[in-house]
Amino acid sequence: MLDQFKLDGQVAVITGGGTGLGLGIARIFVQAGAKVVIVGRREEKLREAQQQLGEQCTYRAFDVTDKAAMPALVADIEENVGPIDILVNGAGIHLKKPALDVTDAEYLGVIDTHVLSVFALSREVLRRMVPRHRGSIILISSMSAFMGMEKVVAYTTAKSAVLGIQRALIADYSRDGIRVNTIAPGWIDTPMLHKAIDTDEPRRNKILSRIPTHTFGHPDDIGNAALYLCSEAGRYVNGVTLPVDAGAIEGF
Repeated sequence: MLDQFKLDGQVAVITGGGTGLGLGIARIFVQAGAKVVIVGRREEKLREAQQQLGEQCTYRAFDVTDKAAMPALVADIEENVGPIDILVNGAGIHLKKPALDVTDAEYLGVIDTHVLSVFALSREVLRRMVPRHRGSIILISSMSAFMGMEKVVAYTTAKSAVLGIQRALIADYSRDGIRVNTIAPGWIDTPMLHKAIDTDEPRRNKILSRIPTHTFGHPDDIGNAALYLCSEAGRYVNGVTLPVDAGAIEGF
């Protein structure tokens, strides 16, 4: 039964894979037997992550907002690592400001990273997946797509738009053997979380009070969810948005 969760020989590309949630997903995928390519802007972080993850992991220093260079990135990975079986769109930035203080440039910057770049890279990978009639794409949403939260208007917009990308892609490409699913992480113990709450004690307390377990999650919790969605165990799961949040959406 556990063989259904193996990714032996599969190639998985994870953007934002050098830190946080992306690194947690990469760690679980390596343990499951995948050849993992982590992608991010900071080569130093990628190198550190690669050393942790071992020889099954390689990296590419790349800015996901450089959409014109995406075809070359995908071609490089396919030629030097192998055909891409799994794409995890994990790269992200955060902006914490009251809506009235957010500039158009700041708003568009968040949208560019979380929406335009996610679509562009998914499109480029789909060009290779569709002719092979197989592939799994994971998108990353957020609790902010399900509940109103203060000071994250751009992030909320972007993470809500991701759900629209999922719906459209499964309508277009499910018959070609492509599955697209979304993970909506709760509050996971990552550098991005600490950036948001370490200087805002009331916000931290409010978040913990909303989570029924009163605990933050671990990046591996997201990795385990991604493994299920990408593996043979989840072969009939398509178009799902899976909260991994210890019940925060349902909590009070």
